[in-house]
Amino acid sequence: MNKTNNVIDLKTRKPVAPKAGKTSSLDQPIQRVPGQVVDMTARRNEVLNQERRKVKRTILSEFIGAFLVVPQKGLTKVALHDISENGLAFEIEVEKGQFTIGEEVAFRVYMNQQTYFSFVVKISNLRELTDEGLYRHGANFVKGTVNDEALFHFVRFIETVSASLQTDHGDVMVSNLLK
Repeated sequence: MNKTNNVIDLKTRKPVAPKAGKTSSLDQPIQRVPGQVVDMTARRNEVLNQERRKVKRTILSEFIGAFLVVPQKGLTKVALHDISENGLAFEIEVEKGQFTIGEEVAFRVYMNQQTYFSFVVKISNLRELTDEGLYRHGANFVKGTVNDEALFHFVRFIETVSASLQTDHGDVMVSNLLK
């Protein structure tokens, strides 16, 4: 009786790794030969590395009071959308207007009704969210200001706290503590 081996040797069909100094590009098609095996894990990692942001952003949702100082108008409330070590994104109602790309704006973050710290941002991105009636502005922190260190620690605080935030559903109520 003639025994045949039904196991396919994938090592002989796997493409050869690129030589040192050369990297594969997603824009270039992979050279395939009949029966070649493509390592999907390597391909997936390559795609993820290209899509990965340079900095981690923390998404915010009415977490803290944020206002912009608008000349001749005073303070305008905005909603912080996200924050990272390089900047933030905020939303403002369409009726209140928009800022232009390249414009520097004074920002105030309120810790309570009266206490705030300020910093300056430079608008780098703008888009209208028509369904929501908002403008979303992306802005970079202007470096070299008096509050650079406070801003650095504030961003770290937001990142750390937001990882463990919970929503209060009123499920833990205490009454009649003192009898």
